[in-house]
Parts: sequence; structure tokens; C-alpha cells
Amino acid sequence: MNSNKIRIVFLITGLGTGGAEMMLFKFLTRLDCTTFSPYVVSLIPGGVFENRIKDLGIPVFSLDMVQGVPNPFVLFRLKKYLDIIKPNIIQGWMYHANFIALFGKLLWDKKVPVLWSIHHSINSLKNEKISLALLIKLTALLSKKPDKVIFSAKTGKFQHLQIGYKSVNSLAINDNFDLTLFREESNRLRGLRNSWSISEDAILIGSLARFHPMKDHLGLLSAAAKVIGKYPNVYFVLAGPNVDYNNYELTSFIKKHGIADKIHLLGEIHYVPKFFNSIDIYVSSSAYGESFPNVIGEAMACGVSCVVTDVGDSKFIVGSTGIVVPPRDTEALMLAFKKLIELGPMKLVKMGEKAKSRISSEFDLDAPNSFVRKYEKLYMQAVEVPNK
Repeated sequence: MNSNKIRIVFLITGLGTGGAEMMLFKFLTRLDCTTFSPYVVSLIPGGVFENRIKDLGIPVFSLDMVQGVPNPFVLFRLKKYLDIIKPNIIQGWMYHANFIALFGKLLWDKKVPVLWSIHHSINSLKNEKISLALLIKLTALLSKKPDKVIFSAKTGKFQHLQIGYKSVNSLAINDNFDLTLFREESNRLRGLRNSWSISEDAILIGSLARFHPMKDHLGLLSAAAKVIGKYPNVYFVLAGPNVDYNNYELTSFIKKHGIADKIHLLGEIHYVPKFFNSIDIYVSSSAYGESFPNVIGEAMACGVSCVVTDVGDSKFIVGSTGIVVPPRDTEALMLAFKKLIELGPMKLVKMGEKAKSRISSEFDLDAPNSFVRKYEKLYMQAVEVPNK
């Protein structure tokens, strides 16, 4: 353990598939490890990013909590890890981990700086599970305790301040995108279409999101049914955890509307850049909860035009390069699809080029002002100024 480096414990709720988890992984791939020594402690064991982070040479520990089961005894395990690591900074990542990070400070060293990172937007606490809504209210009461509270979206910051988070230590730092990974391919629109039995001249609309009420898959499929009835050359391909043919809610809805021959359900995929390079239009149909949806920027980086609901910073990411509609508005979503379909292939390509250019100029993970460099600056400030 190099005592000359700034040791940071990243305390995260879990390492499964999700935007916040992906943001941490991207962050760790670009963190200056000549200055900082990162360690990851996950509340819940396992997850797709556990081994990926270990492959970076970064130690990963787990508190072995069971999701949804409070266990105060894990604090002793956390203290044990903190005694071993002796961190200079504790960085919470997501609500539950943020809350426990404060206990880590009390149990180990009251002088160690604690920072929170929040990756959620709140249109209404009524949309959240009761347990999560209570935790959000509790962390709002405690929000002056951490040295900094960092929101991944400007919209999310504003919404949290409205429900009681303190402004004195709050700031927004949005995510960036890895343009070495997400980029337009020379054989764009060939990619995976053959395996889906979809021709290159068809209009293909794609979605990538886990199955959850906040993603509003049924609203998306309702709009899709209206579009498919008018445009026989349009297909939809939906991917994400539990978005597959074992999902009775999805398959019964598709069967009921008679659109099974125009809908492809892929489940969780691991070829995301190729997925984006195989579609003409990307749609984010979320009803609530999004903060800074990575998938929108990743699709845009691959030259894809987007239709997004106005949730979190989706509108900010798209700018003038796509179409923004109200959440839970099936008619508006259908009209947005109709508008892009009727533009024709050439104009869609031009819109995609503008989308790609916006991501390149504003959200490049390797730019000098990337979110990683901004976090690093905060860390340097945190260890230079004693915690009061």
C-alpha cells in the first residue's frame, strides 16, 4: 500500500448493471493512479462490474449485505476494511452507500472527508418505493454532514434541493462518454440486423433499459403499436435485463396488440456499441428517476438520433439533435417516431452526425475538463483543507 498516494474508498450500493455503476467503472479507468489509490467497497456482493474493476488492478471488497435486508452488523465489517485501507477520503456512491459512508467516518476517523455522489432524479417521491423515499428524506436531513454532495445531473441537483438537500455543499458534475468504445462504425446498419432478420432499408428503433416501472416499457410498446400500424417497414428492438421472452408482462402485451413480428426482445446484452450501430433511432421512454442517462449519450456517440422523455438531464444531453417529449405521453412518443421516420434515411443520418458531434465536443471522457478531472480536483481540495 503506497502511503504517498491519496487513498480513496469508493463505497457503492452494488456493482450490478446500471448507470451509476457504469459511471464508477468509467471513472476508475481514467483516475490518475499515480496520485490516487482507489479501493471499492460494495454493500451487496457480486455484480457484472466486480470483476471488471478487479481487472483494472483495483481491490474490491464486499459488506455482504442482502438487498432489502437492513443489517447493522455490517458496520463492523466496514470498520475492518477501513482499518486495513486507512483512507484519506471516503466517497459514497448512491443513496444507501452515502448513508453508510457517514457511519464509516464516525467508526474510523471523524476527520476523514466524506463525499456523496447521487445518480437519481426525483419528479415526485410518490414514484419511489416507501423505503427509498424514507432514505432520501433521511439523507436530505443529513446532507450538510458530507464535505460535498455531487449530483450527476443539474436537474437532479435542483430537485434534491427542493426536497431539503442543502445547497452550501452541493454541485453538479455530469457524466462523460468513452468515445474510444462508443463510436460510429464504417459498416453501420449492418451489424446485428442479419441475426434479427431485419433488412438494412428498414427503420429500426431501439431501446436499452432494464425492465422496471420507471423505464415505462409498456408506454413505449403502446406507441410502437401505433407506429407499426402505419409504417410496415418499422421494427423495434428492446434490450436490457429481464427484457426478454420470459417476461410475461411484456410478451402478453405484445401478443395482445398483435405486433410480435415487429418486436425483438434481446434481454441483457454485452455488445452495446454494436447494438447502437445497428439501429436508426434510439428511444429513452423513462417515466421518472433518471439522472444522467448514459445510454442516450452512448447512442448519440454512435451517430444515432434520439427520442427521449423529459426526465433528469435527458433533454440537456440531446440538446437540439433529437426530440424531447413529456414522460408517460404515448401520443407524443408516437408523433416523435412519426416525425423522424418521415424525415427519410438521409436526413436521419445528418441528425445522427449532429448528435455525434455534440457528444464529442461536450461530453468526451478523455477531455481535459472531463468529470474525472473535476472529481480529482475536489479530492485534492478535500485533503488539503481539514474537515471542520
